[in-house]
Amino acid sequence: MKFTFAATLLALSVLGIATGGCQCKVVQFIFGDSLSDVGNNDYLSKGLAKANLPWYGIDFGNGMPNGRFCNGRTVADIIGDKMGLPRPPAFLDPSLTEDMIMQNGVNYASGGGGILNETGTYFIQRFSLYKQIELFQGTKELIREKIGDNETEKFFQQSLYVVALGSNDFINNYLMPVYSDSYTYNDDSFVTYLTETLRAQLTLLHSLGVRQLMAFGLGPMGCIPLQRVLSTSGGCQDRTNKLALSFNQATSKMLEDVSSKLPNASFRFGDAYDVVNDLISNPVKHGFNNSDSPCCSWGKIRPALTCIPLSKLCKDRSKYVFWDEYHPTESANELIANELIRKMGLSPTNLSPSAAPFAAPSPQG
Repeated sequence: MKFTFAATLLALSVLGIATGGCQCKVVQFIFGDSLSDVGNNDYLSKGLAKANLPWYGIDFGNGMPNGRFCNGRTVADIIGDKMGLPRPPAFLDPSLTEDMIMQNGVNYASGGGGILNETGTYFIQRFSLYKQIELFQGTKELIREKIGDNETEKFFQQSLYVVALGSNDFINNYLMPVYSDSYTYNDDSFVTYLTETLRAQLTLLHSLGVRQLMAFGLGPMGCIPLQRVLSTSGGCQDRTNKLALSFNQATSKMLEDVSSKLPNASFRFGDAYDVVNDLISNPVKHGFNNSDSPCCSWGKIRPALTCIPLSKLCKDRSKYVFWDEYHPTESANELIANELIRKMGLSPTNLSPSAAPFAAPSPQG
């Protein structure tokens, strides 16, 4: 499912450049898909995956669409807020400047994007992870021109990052027969292909200065409303969930291996599969009353795929796990974010260059 969060978070940013170097605070750099997108796709003129119509954003700011595929905040927003971090603007935001980057970071996440370049091609335009990394490399060069080589390397090596993609590679690629990957691979070999591609991408990020990174796993994507409505029983699709679990297991092991082999790398895995699965299986336990259908829909016309002005909204958005056919509500995102914060041992940053909120927590004795 799209609980691959994204989403996507955390780098150090320059507040000011003094003679002795930079004064830094912790901000966010996000790589992700629609769970973390804050408007990049809105600026892709030919892109089909957009959240630029009501009722998206109804519970965020002024209630107008803002590029988030949700009624409110994303998981990345919530984790950042709880850690005292500024929210990074979309990379394609026309007002973005070098100073904004150094003070707020950047969000490269793109709805429909995947780890694989071929994922989501029917959306026409979207940023794959390789493209997001290319944009990040360009960002680094912009900062280099502004503050010089030494400060730039220091800035990016002190940075904290999150990578949150993967569900589209299954839902909008491998599990669709229109894609060649669906008949080129079997379940096991596709998970291997996906994980090894991600390994290469993380290694590339390391070569660009990334040292501390969180990569988030997938939730039970076979239980999103779209998967349910496309099943014969209306229940979760077991094969899809098993693929998510296989990806999580392979990615967790790969991150341990990469982190042990790359110099000064601290790459960690964020897994919320169990809590999301429990939320869907036992919604009342978590304060919800609906976990199988979208809050924003066309009533009995399913799947609606996207939320539009003609859609009907549920009476209480805080009681629904899903906002549309793909994405969780802000209420569900908050529960997911809290679980990731707990599992990762994250705490509010002290805004110090030496802060390492992604470092492994000390053993409790």
